[in-house]
Amino acid sequence: MRKSLTTAASFTYAALIYGFIFLPVVVLVLFSFQDGRLPVPPFNGFSLQWYEAVFADRKLMAALVNSFLVAMGSSFVACLFGFMAAYALARFKLPGSALQRGLLIAPMTVSYLIIALGLLTVLNTLGLPLSLWTVGIGHVVINLPLCFAIIYSSMGDHHINIERAARDLGANDFKVMALVTAPMLLPSILASFFLSVTFSWDEFIIAFLLSRFDVTLPVEIWSLLRSGLNPKTNAIGSLVFLVSVAVLVVLELSLFGRTKKS
Repeated sequence: MRKSLTTAASFTYAALIYGFIFLPVVVLVLFSFQDGRLPVPPFNGFSLQWYEAVFADRKLMAALVNSFLVAMGSSFVACLFGFMAAYALARFKLPGSALQRGLLIAPMTVSYLIIALGLLTVLNTLGLPLSLWTVGIGHVVINLPLCFAIIYSSMGDHHINIERAARDLGANDFKVMALVTAPMLLPSILASFFLSVTFSWDEFIIAFLLSRFDVTLPVEIWSLLRSGLNPKTNAIGSLVFLVSVAVLVVLELSLFGRTKKS
């Protein structure tokens, strides 16, 4: 009896937690199909008009492409630099390594607004025009510490013996890093990459302050909401969410599924 009550309480608790997390997403997707001018209750009927409006909106589509390019490019650079920094600090005795680790992680404790204002000042001082490139630089700054922390934490001592064996077989340091260490750390590298993509995709403050004419999706959605609630925001949000879920499912079934089997 006590076991059944404990099981029921556990399922109830889990249902409440998942409901709390996913209820806003369910509401977002539901009212993206709203047949009306406002995405608010009551639900007036099923319609695809707002999805058609999204695909017909050139500004939204351009912002969507811009967000994709910035997220993928900045995440690749942040992940690459994070891996190289983690490898150097984990495998070599560098002067002040503890201080260097602290400095690399320090931007995670700083407000995005402060980072954006600092970068804006630096860019204006250097005379660099604001563009998607400057937005990408800002996203590298905020995501590199995350990538470094994830990859560095997974570089255990058990990898050292494998790297030594590769060196004994004639591999130089670059080949060991690229052909031995990187494949062993592939799950951590991918995790840091996709987390970086997620944070870059959702980031608003840096994208708003460091862009001018070519904007990312959060900035374009903000401009839509300035005039009030717009059902197109629900539709574009639902599309992004469904694509993200599809990518995660494919990765789980293909790459991470193979890792678990091996």
